[in-house]
Amino acid sequence: MSRAAIEQLLHAGYGDRTIARHLGVSIGTVRRTRTLLRLPAGRPGPKSHGTPADVFWSRAKPVDGGHMEWTGTVHSGTTPSLRHGGHRYSAYRIAFTIAHGREPVGRTQPGCGHPGCIHPRHLEDQTMRDTFAAIFGTAA
Repeated sequence: MSRAAIEQLLHAGYGDRTIARHLGVSIGTVRRTRTLLRLPAGRPGPKSHGTPADVFWSRAKPVDGGHMEWTGTVHSGTTPSLRHGGHRYSAYRIAFTIAHGREPVGRTQPGCGHPGCIHPRHLEDQTMRDTFAAIFGTAA
């Protein structure tokens, strides 16, 4: 597993043991990466999920090629979803908002070609697809 994946999970607030278990690396590898990045030592104990974005990061798993896959619930067989505060949210829509700072317009889906990718920067909405089609003259 790459150092980038460890770094991404450290910045997302995961604990050392969780990262090690999730990525299949030693706790020592995670701790050395934390030290190289000059991040404070992790605190033991469960993390609270304060926002839908926090829940998103707790269930997103980095995979090869810079993509991310969903480890949580899938609604209607195809849509990665999460529950927070009694509401169901599309993980695609939460991830899109994380990356772009705005709510997506229309359907949100991966634009990278990796099936089921939920990496925030790999998602696109209808506005982005329309813009692509206007520029390149083809459907995205």
